Amino acid sequence: MADPRTTARQVKAPIGQYGGGFMLSREAKALCEKLGLGARELYFRGRCGVLGECAADVVTSVAVFFPPAHVEESWNGGRKLPAEEAVELYAGVCHAWGRRKLGEHDGCARIAELLERVVARAPSPGAPLFAGWRAVPLPDDPPARAAQLMHVVRELRGGLHANAVIAAGMSPLEAMLARAHDGSPFGHVTGETMARFFQWPEPYPEPTPELVARRAAVEDATDELLAPVFSVLNEDESDELIELLRFGQGH
Repeated sequence: MADPRTTARQVKAPIGQYGGGFMLSREAKALCEKLGLGARELYFRGRCGVLGECAADVVTSVAVFFPPAHVEESWNGGRKLPAEEAVELYAGVCHAWGRRKLGEHDGCARIAELLERVVARAPSPGAPLFAGWRAVPLPDDPPARAAQLMHVVRELRGGLHANAVIAAGMSPLEAMLARAHDGSPFGHVTGETMARFFQWPEPYPEPTPELVARRAAVEDATDELLAPVFSVLNEDESDELIELLRFGQGH
């Protein structure tokens, strides 16, 4: 029987994979080409557009793990796409991707049912992107609905994780470089590879053993912060959710 903390740990990888997979999908690429936007311009306008039209520094405050200069360039570079429209279009990408990737998974309706309860009861302080995406209307069909709800939960964990990193006194780059293979969707990717992907300038310092230990503690702290939101599920429902999400492992 899974307790809330175990649930938070067990669902981390599939929700990370399927809650964020649409961002790098062929659907997202096609929309970029249609709109004449760069991939990161759509990403920041679509993902962070729930904040409304705001200064790039506001976006940097929630897109914690990206270099501020990259956030500013991408956010401002995509301003021809209004924030409200960007969110609607990005949600549409999520839905289309969910239908393609999850359409044959019979458990989508139940995943959505369980996650909708989790999302509805979760507190929003410290997770503004979660709060913004929670307010975005959900589609009716189960694959698209499950995909969007996994994205919303992913934003909740992301916000709490950023808080844990800051509380540990680590910079975003330090946390990225010192990360371990922790079962997350990027668990097989080195910290340096991730830093390059996120556009941090090189060279990168070698993380010290002390930083690696602090980073591991941050991951545990994130699990602790997220665990209470799963208390809305009883043990049987938690076990059911974990089992339903196993399709995401290596799928």
